[in-house]
Amino acid sequence: MESLSIPTEQDFQRWINNAVRETLGEVLRMPGENNSTNEPLLSRKEIIVLLQISTATLTNWQRKGLPFHKKGNRVYFLRSEVMSHIISNKIGPCNDSRLFCETGKALFD
Repeated sequence: MESLSIPTEQDFQRWINNAVRETLGEVLRMPGENNSTNEPLLSRKEIIVLLQISTATLTNWQRKGLPFHKKGNRVYFLRSEVMSHIISNKIGPCNDSRLFCETGKALFD
């Protein structure tokens, strides 16, 4: 017959510490885990201001493949991913001088 051991307070503390470390590690890696340059995450508002577009346009672009990262209920963007996607997919009207020139390259940095 196997003996039953009762966990000590130290056992509970160790289990809780391990669970918290594991969970925090996952949370801290979520949106920026592929972000080796430590590029800051931009909110929807920041991207809208940067690109000078409406909320509806941003939502439409997201549906069409604009890269974004979710953390909980929030959506974040990496500027480099967004700019690469816009340039490679030539999103937006080329005659809109705020964003694009004829070659499809962004006019702003």
